Amino acid sequence: MKLVYIAKVFAEWGGLERVWTDKLNALSEQPDYEVWLVTTDQGPHPYPYPFSPKVHLVDLNIRFVRQYRFGLPKRLWLRHRLMRLYRQRLKELLAQVRPDVLITNASENATILNRWRGSIPLLVESHGTCDRPFHMERMTWRKRLESRLFYRSIAKADKVVALTSRDAQAWKRVNPSVCCIPNIVSLNVTGSYSDCTARRIIFVGRLDAQKGYGYLSQVWQLVSARHPDWQLHIYGEGVDKPEARSMIPTSENVYAHAQTLDILERYKESSILLLTSVYEPFGLVMPEAMSCGVPVVAFDCPYGPSEIITDGEDGFLVDCWDVKAFADKVCLLIEDEQLRRRMGRAAIVSAQRFSREKIIPRWRTLFENLAKSDKKR
Repeated sequence: MKLVYIAKVFAEWGGLERVWTDKLNALSEQPDYEVWLVTTDQGPHPYPYPFSPKVHLVDLNIRFVRQYRFGLPKRLWLRHRLMRLYRQRLKELLAQVRPDVLITNASENATILNRWRGSIPLLVESHGTCDRPFHMERMTWRKRLESRLFYRSIAKADKVVALTSRDAQAWKRVNPSVCCIPNIVSLNVTGSYSDCTARRIIFVGRLDAQKGYGYLSQVWQLVSARHPDWQLHIYGEGVDKPEARSMIPTSENVYAHAQTLDILERYKESSILLLTSVYEPFGLVMPEAMSCGVPVVAFDCPYGPSEIITDGEDGFLVDCWDVKAFADKVCLLIEDEQLRRRMGRAAIVSAQRFSREKIIPRWRTLFENLAKSDKKR
């Protein structure tokens, strides 16, 4: 089975990059699988997470980013040339590799691949949500046009994979060939866990409006007033930048840290994880923290938290955007150590649903079914 994953660039310390790295590494270990990651704009950027030497890494060196140096007329001319170059190099690679399935995560790549892939099955992974364009901001005519083009490109794929069952149902309006496969999560397998006794709460999320930093500030103001001896530690890309000061809660017991590869150890030092996202396609930080024995308090936003947290057992789900109710749940956990520890133990068991051993067989079945359907055409 030959799989070719196609992306623009792999340079950020983000959720998609972590998920694809773990997934491609795991698939490359399958004895009958050959896995490729093909990028267009990687250039000198280092890969943020380590790939297995069994994963074939190829950059087509198109560098679409070059077009944005110029004004509109020259930009359009250069883009046309770069697209021709992309088509030529991609077709040469596909002829060399002869993949059984193409996989991408972006609507732009889906549009391009629909024109150039021939009979090779195309699978699109949704790492956002189907209704993502409508979650965050007012829809202008331009955004509506972009979202329509986005949906049209996904509609032509052979398969769409969503991260949650609720998002899969939404995608069926666009493409009826949809299934749900959760993310593989880098779970804690060290055998050591948080004992939930530290007066330390953790929040993990890049500096982005999606992560609900405004709600986090309001929640922490209420929690800190009742429990000033507890600390909030924030980890994420961008939190060390000047603009973070206006988004991150301002308090003596709040500590902001840059993103770290050692995040599992930071979970083990903590007793509660907070998630205040406006929407969350999956939410890797939840099962990560849970695997370390840390209960989670999260808004029941679309769509990840409700399919990861079992309310009242391994964490709490709070109605969006009830800041007071959220703070009350956090304070309940602070004030009841036995409850924290009981939820933490339940969270360890619950997180195992997202292990590599549970998820990879589902991907194998999907890929093999797609390859068989292609041979029947």
